[in-house]
Amino acid sequence: MKKILSAQDKRAMRNRARLKKFGGGKLRLTVYRSSKNISAQIIDDTKGITLASASSLEADLRAKDGAKTELATFVGELVAKRAIEKGVKEVMFDRGSYIFHGRVKALADAARAAGLEF
Repeated sequence: MKKILSAQDKRAMRNRARLKKFGGGKLRLTVYRSSKNISAQIIDDTKGITLASASSLEADLRAKDGAKTELATFVGELVAKRAIEKGVKEVMFDRGSYIFHGRVKALADAARAAGLEF
């Protein structure tokens, strides 16, 4: 039986296939965005483990006031800080099915500014 994929699933699969083809086995910084929150993880696909993660649902970020874009900036800085503590400097950015705009772009720019390279 053939599985029917949504347009969002197709975009995410297309993006991840491209990352796998040209990524060279680097770790992956992946983003999940909901209507109110955003989270990011650094994933090692060869071992199948998450090395670092951050979310706007964490207690210290919940206390911050501001727009959703500002929260995405804090999440980007936090995930980059945690990754650098683990010795990760270079990753590839997996935007999933989201366009590189708004909160996703703010998270990526903050992670770059905090020291991650992608």
